[in-house]
Amino acid sequence: MTDDPAGAGPTGAAALADVAVRAVESGGEYLHESFRTGGTPAEYTASDVKAEADREAERRVLDVITDAYPDHRIAAEESGEHDGDGAYRWVVDALDGTNNFTVGIPTFGVAATACDRRDPAGPEDDPVATAVHVPVLDDTYVAERGGGVRYDGRSVEVTDGTSLTPEKATVGMIIGPRVVSGGDERREWEAISDAVESVCKRAIQTWAPVVYWGLLARGELDGFVCYYPAEREQVAGELLAREAGAVERADGPLTVFGADEALCDALWDAATDAI
Repeated sequence: MTDDPAGAGPTGAAALADVAVRAVESGGEYLHESFRTGGTPAEYTASDVKAEADREAERRVLDVITDAYPDHRIAAEESGEHDGDGAYRWVVDALDGTNNFTVGIPTFGVAATACDRRDPAGPEDDPVATAVHVPVLDDTYVAERGGGVRYDGRSVEVTDGTSLTPEKATVGMIIGPRVVSGGDERREWEAISDAVESVCKRAIQTWAPVVYWGLLARGELDGFVCYYPAEREQVAGELLAREAGAVERADGPLTVFGADEALCDALWDAATDAI
């Protein structure tokens, strides 16, 4: 374990992961109670939904992080960028799956990820430690760079599930705001989606990606296809997938994970051939 150069306290993957767990479980405790009692007011648009619960859950997550590391930068979906000169930058999605939450579907999660500040003037998206909490199930996933993945306290890997051929596989699919807004990216995604669906049994287009990243990490889901994904979900998911042993292919806005080489290759070939 080392000290944060900015004097914010002890750091290192294990310490960061511990703070991440406390942060997501604090936000998740509030979300679970709010969901159980009927949710909170929300504002709807054609492409998104914002609930009062997003802001309150985020406040609770950020309180834990800033208490432990007051000088770390934070990128939060609701409140934006919080400045800091510490060694890490946190990426927070305090309610991933807001639309599910507001309509009474219990598939939503909370994610907090600590990333290296590799270059203050450049991208800061190399995840070191992450925690994902699924409030209604009371499930928690934790990943540390070089330290594997734990699910509710026990080590898990993508190979913990049944090994399936591509045509029997269930795959998650994620898109980001750039695709949702339409244009060429939307047309490209439609081609990718059709192609992926043609090589696997089932493709799930999820609005709560962090929940499904957890399923991949413990071998319940077989793969993932991501196109222009949002950082707040992707940094958590990529660390979970990598540390759980998933096979990865990436080029530009397209990233594919598979539980094994055969599935990853099949998904990658389908997606790249489509565009």
